[in-house]
Amino acid sequence: MATTGPSARLEDRYPHRATRWKLPSRWIEWGRVPSIMGIVNVTPDSFSDGGRFADPSQAIDHALQMVEEGADIIDIGGESTRPYSSPIEQLEELRRVIPVVEGVRARTDVPISIDTTKSQVAREALAAGAEIINDISGLEADPGMLQVAIDSRAAICAMHMQGTPQTMQDDPRYDDVVEDIRDYLAGRLSTLIRRGIDPESVCLDPGIGFGKSHQHNLDLLAACDRYHELGSPLLVGHSRKGFMAKILADRDRDRTLTTVAVSLHLARLGVQVIRVHDVRFHSEAVRMFAACGGVDGISGRIA
Repeated sequence: MATTGPSARLEDRYPHRATRWKLPSRWIEWGRVPSIMGIVNVTPDSFSDGGRFADPSQAIDHALQMVEEGADIIDIGGESTRPYSSPIEQLEELRRVIPVVEGVRARTDVPISIDTTKSQVAREALAAGAEIINDISGLEADPGMLQVAIDSRAAICAMHMQGTPQTMQDDPRYDDVVEDIRDYLAGRLSTLIRRGIDPESVCLDPGIGFGKSHQHNLDLLAACDRYHELGSPLLVGHSRKGFMAKILADRDRDRTLTTVAVSLHLARLGVQVIRVHDVRFHSEAVRMFAACGGVDGISGRIA
Protein backbone atom coordinates (compact mmCIF):
# COMPACT_ATOMS: atom_id res chain seq x y z
CA MET A 1 0.00 0.00 0.00
CA ALA A 2 1.33 3.46 -0.96
CA THR A 3 2.54 5.77 1.77
CA THR A 4 0.35 8.88 2.00
CA GLY A 5 0.46 12.28 3.62
CA PRO A 6 2.06 15.64 2.82
CA SER A 7 5.60 14.51 3.63
CA ALA A 8 5.52 11.27 1.60
CA ARG A 9 7.90 11.17 -1.34
CA LEU A 10 6.45 10.95 -4.82
CA GLU A 11 7.57 7.38 -5.47
CA ASP A 12 6.11 6.28 -2.14
CA ARG A 13 2.75 7.91 -2.76
CA TYR A 14 2.53 6.61 -6.33
CA PRO A 15 4.63 3.47 -6.71
CA HIS A 16 3.20 2.73 -10.16
CA ARG A 17 3.71 6.27 -11.53
CA ALA A 18 5.44 6.24 -14.93
CA THR A 19 8.78 8.02 -15.01
CA ARG A 20 9.36 8.04 -18.77
CA TRP A 21 7.57 8.04 -22.14
CA LYS A 22 8.94 6.36 -25.26
CA LEU A 23 9.09 8.41 -28.46
CA PRO A 24 10.46 7.09 -31.77
CA SER A 25 13.82 8.84 -31.39
CA ARG A 26 14.15 9.43 -27.64
CA TRP A 27 12.62 9.12 -24.18
CA ILE A 28 10.91 11.86 -22.22
CA GLU A 29 11.84 11.34 -18.57
CA TRP A 30 10.36 12.89 -15.42
CA GLY A 31 11.65 13.60 -11.99
CA ARG A 32 9.70 15.86 -9.65
CA VAL A 33 8.01 18.29 -12.06
CA PRO A 34 5.78 17.89 -15.13
CA SER A 35 6.64 18.54 -18.74
CA ILE A 36 4.94 21.52 -20.32
CA MET A 37 3.14 20.92 -23.62
CA GLY A 38 2.58 24.19 -25.46
CA ILE A 39 -0.62 24.50 -27.50
CA VAL A 40 -0.40 25.78 -31.08
CA ASN A 41 -3.88 26.05 -32.60
CA VAL A 42 -3.66 26.59 -36.36
CA THR A 43 -7.39 27.25 -36.52
CA PRO A 44 -9.78 30.16 -37.02
CA ASP A 45 -12.24 28.97 -34.38
CA SER A 46 -10.61 27.39 -31.31
CA PHE A 47 -12.35 28.49 -28.10
CA SER A 48 -9.45 30.46 -26.61
CA ASP A 49 -7.10 31.62 -29.36
CA GLY A 50 -8.86 30.80 -32.61
CA GLY A 51 -7.52 32.86 -35.52
CA ARG A 52 -4.46 34.23 -33.73
CA PHE A 53 -2.08 31.75 -35.35
CA ALA A 54 -4.00 30.63 -38.45
CA ASP A 55 -1.17 31.83 -40.69
CA PRO A 56 1.62 29.17 -40.77
CA SER A 57 4.44 31.68 -40.26
CA GLN A 58 2.68 33.11 -37.19
CA ALA A 59 2.09 29.63 -35.83
CA ILE A 60 5.75 28.66 -36.33
CA ASP A 61 6.96 31.84 -34.61
CA HIS A 62 4.54 31.22 -31.75
CA ALA A 63 5.79 27.66 -31.31
CA LEU A 64 9.41 28.76 -31.29
CA GLN A 65 8.60 31.46 -28.73
CA MET A 66 7.03 28.75 -26.55
CA VAL A 67 10.22 26.71 -26.80
CA GLU A 68 12.24 29.74 -25.67
CA GLU A 69 9.82 30.17 -22.76
CA GLY A 70 10.27 26.59 -21.60
CA ALA A 71 7.94 24.30 -23.56
CA ASP A 72 9.10 20.68 -23.47
CA ILE A 73 6.64 19.55 -26.18
CA ILE A 74 4.81 21.49 -28.91
CA ASP A 75 1.27 20.30 -29.73
CA ILE A 76 0.05 21.41 -33.16
CA GLY A 77 -3.61 21.12 -34.13
CA GLY A 78 -5.58 22.23 -37.16
CA GLU A 79 -9.17 21.41 -36.17
CA SER A 80 -11.07 22.99 -33.31
CA THR A 81 -12.56 20.53 -30.83
CA ARG A 82 -14.38 23.07 -28.70
CA PRO A 83 -17.99 22.18 -27.80
CA TYR A 84 -20.32 22.28 -30.83
CA SER A 85 -17.46 22.89 -33.27
CA SER A 86 -17.87 21.63 -36.83
CA PRO A 87 -15.46 19.07 -38.28
CA ILE A 88 -13.30 20.08 -41.24
CA GLU A 89 -12.18 18.22 -44.34
CA GLN A 90 -8.94 16.25 -44.22
CA LEU A 91 -7.30 18.31 -46.99
CA GLU A 92 -7.98 21.52 -45.10
CA GLU A 93 -6.51 20.11 -41.90
CA LEU A 94 -3.42 18.97 -43.80
CA ARG A 95 -3.09 22.41 -45.40
CA ARG A 96 -3.12 24.03 -41.98
CA VAL A 97 -0.78 21.80 -40.00
CA ILE A 98 1.87 20.26 -42.26
CA PRO A 99 3.73 23.52 -43.05
CA VAL A 100 3.76 24.31 -39.33
CA VAL A 101 5.12 20.90 -38.34
CA GLU A 102 7.81 21.18 -41.02
CA GLY A 103 8.71 24.74 -40.02
CA VAL A 104 8.94 23.99 -36.32
CA ARG A 105 10.94 20.79 -36.87
CA ALA A 106 13.44 22.67 -39.08
CA ARG A 107 14.25 25.10 -36.25
CA THR A 108 14.06 23.08 -33.02
CA ASP A 109 14.48 19.51 -31.83
CA VAL A 110 11.79 19.81 -29.14
CA PRO A 111 9.29 16.93 -29.58
CA ILE A 112 6.27 17.78 -31.72
CA SER A 113 2.79 16.36 -31.14
CA ILE A 114 0.07 16.34 -33.78
CA ASP A 115 -3.41 16.90 -32.36
CA THR A 116 -5.71 15.04 -34.76
CA THR A 117 -8.23 12.23 -35.05
CA LYS A 118 -7.47 11.60 -38.76
CA SER A 119 -5.00 8.86 -39.68
CA GLN A 120 -3.78 10.53 -42.88
CA VAL A 121 -3.11 13.80 -41.06
CA ALA A 122 -1.17 11.88 -38.40
CA ARG A 123 0.78 9.94 -41.05
CA GLU A 124 1.86 13.07 -42.93
CA ALA A 125 2.63 15.01 -39.75
CA LEU A 126 4.83 12.18 -38.50
CA ALA A 127 6.65 12.15 -41.85
CA ALA A 128 7.15 15.92 -41.47
CA GLY A 129 8.79 15.54 -38.05
CA ALA A 130 6.15 14.96 -35.39
CA GLU A 131 6.70 12.12 -32.91
CA ILE A 132 3.47 12.06 -30.88
CA ILE A 133 -0.14 11.45 -31.94
CA ASN A 134 -2.52 13.29 -29.59
CA ASP A 135 -5.95 11.85 -30.39
CA ILE A 136 -8.99 13.07 -28.45
CA SER A 137 -10.93 9.98 -29.54
CA GLY A 138 -8.47 7.55 -27.97
CA LEU A 139 -7.59 6.30 -31.50
CA GLU A 140 -11.20 5.24 -32.05
CA ALA A 141 -12.55 7.83 -34.52
CA ASP A 142 -10.52 6.66 -37.52
CA PRO A 143 -9.99 2.91 -38.02
CA GLY A 144 -6.67 3.60 -39.71
CA MET A 145 -5.12 5.51 -36.80
CA LEU A 146 -4.01 2.43 -34.91
CA GLN A 147 -2.04 1.12 -37.89
CA VAL A 148 -0.37 4.50 -38.37
CA ALA A 149 0.74 4.42 -34.74
CA ILE A 150 2.03 0.86 -35.07
CA ASP A 151 3.87 1.47 -38.36
CA SER A 152 5.50 4.70 -37.19
CA ARG A 153 6.21 3.61 -33.60
CA ALA A 154 4.90 7.04 -32.63
CA ALA A 155 4.15 7.91 -29.05
CA ILE A 156 0.43 8.33 -28.53
CA CYS A 157 -1.85 10.15 -26.14
CA ALA A 158 -5.23 8.46 -25.80
CA MET A 159 -7.95 10.68 -24.33
CA HIS A 160 -11.38 9.97 -22.88
CA MET A 161 -14.31 11.79 -24.44
CA GLN A 162 -18.01 11.13 -23.93
CA GLY A 163 -19.72 11.72 -27.28
CA THR A 164 -18.19 13.97 -29.94
CA PRO A 165 -17.34 17.68 -29.91
CA GLN A 166 -20.75 18.25 -31.51
CA THR A 167 -22.67 16.42 -28.73
CA MET A 168 -20.38 16.04 -25.72
CA GLN A 169 -21.75 18.91 -23.63
CA ASP A 170 -25.45 18.23 -24.20
CA ASP A 171 -25.99 16.26 -20.98
CA PRO A 172 -22.87 14.37 -19.82
CA ARG A 173 -23.63 11.70 -17.19
CA TYR A 174 -21.60 9.16 -15.22
CA ASP A 175 -22.27 6.74 -12.40
CA ASP A 176 -18.93 7.77 -10.87
CA VAL A 177 -16.91 10.05 -13.14
CA VAL A 178 -13.51 9.15 -11.65
CA GLU A 179 -14.10 5.40 -11.72
CA ASP A 180 -15.92 5.37 -15.05
CA ILE A 181 -13.06 7.17 -16.77
CA ARG A 182 -10.51 5.01 -15.02
CA ASP A 183 -12.28 1.95 -16.41
CA TYR A 184 -12.30 3.44 -19.90
CA LEU A 185 -8.61 4.36 -19.82
CA ALA A 186 -7.65 0.95 -18.43
CA GLY A 187 -9.68 -0.79 -21.10
CA ARG A 188 -8.36 1.39 -23.89
CA LEU A 189 -4.78 0.86 -22.75
CA SER A 190 -5.32 -2.89 -22.69
CA THR A 191 -6.80 -2.84 -26.19
CA LEU A 192 -3.99 -0.74 -27.63
CA ILE A 193 -1.35 -3.03 -26.17
CA ARG A 194 -3.19 -6.12 -27.38
CA ARG A 195 -3.35 -4.64 -30.89
CA GLY A 196 0.41 -4.08 -31.00
CA ILE A 197 1.16 -0.70 -29.42
CA ASP A 198 4.25 -0.57 -27.22
CA PRO A 199 2.91 0.09 -23.68
CA GLU A 200 5.81 2.44 -22.95
CA SER A 201 4.70 4.70 -25.81
CA VAL A 202 1.20 5.33 -24.39
CA CYS A 203 0.13 8.41 -22.43
CA LEU A 204 -3.41 8.73 -21.03
CA ASP A 205 -5.63 11.82 -20.73
CA PRO A 206 -8.88 11.94 -18.70
CA GLY A 207 -10.24 14.60 -21.09
CA ILE A 208 -11.06 17.66 -19.00
CA GLY A 209 -13.94 19.48 -20.68
CA PHE A 210 -14.74 16.71 -23.15
CA GLY A 211 -18.16 15.42 -22.20
CA LYS A 212 -17.99 16.54 -18.58
CA SER A 213 -19.96 18.98 -16.48
CA HIS A 214 -18.18 21.61 -14.40
CA GLN A 215 -18.44 19.36 -11.34
CA HIS A 216 -17.17 16.36 -13.28
CA ASN A 217 -14.07 18.36 -14.24
CA LEU A 218 -13.42 19.34 -10.63
CA ASP A 219 -13.90 15.77 -9.43
CA LEU A 220 -11.41 14.52 -12.03
CA LEU A 221 -8.84 17.16 -11.15
CA ALA A 222 -9.13 16.31 -7.47
CA ALA A 223 -8.60 12.58 -8.01
CA CYS A 224 -6.70 12.12 -11.28
CA ASP A 225 -3.68 10.82 -9.36
CA ARG A 226 -5.70 7.60 -9.00
CA TYR A 227 -4.83 6.95 -12.63
CA HIS A 228 -1.12 6.53 -11.85
CA GLU A 229 -1.97 2.94 -10.96
CA LEU A 230 -2.48 2.27 -14.69
CA GLY A 231 1.28 2.67 -15.15
CA SER A 232 1.17 5.12 -18.07
CA PRO A 233 2.09 8.81 -18.05
CA LEU A 234 -0.81 11.19 -17.56
CA LEU A 235 -1.55 14.28 -19.62
CA VAL A 236 -4.09 16.86 -18.49
CA GLY A 237 -5.35 19.64 -20.74
CA HIS A 238 -7.21 22.11 -18.54
CA SER A 239 -5.94 25.39 -19.92
CA ARG A 240 -8.44 28.29 -19.82
CA LYS A 241 -11.44 25.95 -19.84
CA GLY A 242 -15.01 26.87 -19.00
CA PHE A 243 -15.21 25.33 -15.53
CA MET A 244 -12.83 28.06 -14.38
CA ALA A 245 -15.31 30.73 -15.46
CA LYS A 246 -17.94 28.90 -13.42
CA ILE A 247 -15.76 29.04 -10.32
CA LEU A 248 -14.91 32.71 -10.90
CA ALA A 249 -18.56 33.54 -11.76
CA ASP A 250 -17.25 35.60 -14.67
CA ARG A 251 -17.10 34.27 -18.22
CA ASP A 252 -14.94 37.19 -19.38
CA ARG A 253 -12.28 36.98 -16.67
CA ASP A 254 -8.76 36.14 -17.84
CA ARG A 255 -8.08 32.52 -16.88
CA THR A 256 -4.28 32.51 -16.93
CA LEU A 257 -3.79 32.54 -13.16
CA THR A 258 -6.52 30.00 -12.53
CA THR A 259 -4.88 27.71 -15.10
CA VAL A 260 -1.53 28.07 -13.30
CA ALA A 261 -3.21 27.26 -9.99
CA VAL A 262 -4.66 24.04 -11.42
CA SER A 263 -1.29 23.17 -12.98
CA LEU A 264 0.48 23.40 -9.64
CA HIS A 265 -2.20 21.19 -8.10
CA LEU A 266 -1.56 18.66 -10.88
CA ALA A 267 2.19 18.89 -10.34
CA ARG A 268 1.61 18.10 -6.67
CA LEU A 269 -0.29 14.98 -7.77
CA GLY A 270 2.61 13.86 -9.95
CA VAL A 271 0.90 14.41 -13.31
CA GLN A 272 3.58 14.10 -15.97
CA VAL A 273 2.38 16.44 -18.76
CA ILE A 274 0.34 19.64 -18.53
CA ARG A 275 -1.03 21.02 -21.80
CA VAL A 276 -1.30 24.82 -21.68
CA HIS A 277 -1.48 28.00 -23.72
CA ASP A 278 0.65 30.27 -21.51
CA VAL A 279 4.01 28.52 -21.41
CA ARG A 280 6.13 31.23 -19.76
CA PHE A 281 3.87 31.52 -16.71
CA HIS A 282 3.81 27.75 -16.28
CA SER A 283 7.53 27.32 -16.80
CA GLU A 284 8.27 29.91 -14.12
CA ALA A 285 5.63 28.53 -11.76
CA VAL A 286 6.92 24.96 -12.09
CA ARG A 287 10.53 26.08 -11.48
CA MET A 288 9.49 27.89 -8.31
CA PHE A 289 7.35 24.94 -7.25
CA ALA A 290 10.42 22.70 -7.53
CA ALA A 291 12.66 25.17 -5.71
CA CYS A 292 10.22 25.27 -2.80
CA GLY A 293 10.23 21.51 -2.42
CA GLY A 294 7.83 20.48 -5.15
CA VAL A 295 5.99 17.22 -4.78
CA ASP A 296 8.05 16.03 -1.82
CA GLY A 297 7.61 19.13 0.31
CA ILE A 298 11.37 19.31 0.95
CA SER A 299 13.10 22.68 0.62
CA GLY A 300 15.00 23.17 -2.62
CA ARG A 301 18.43 24.60 -3.23
CA ILE A 302 19.27 27.35 -5.69
CA ALA A 303 21.88 26.07 -8.14
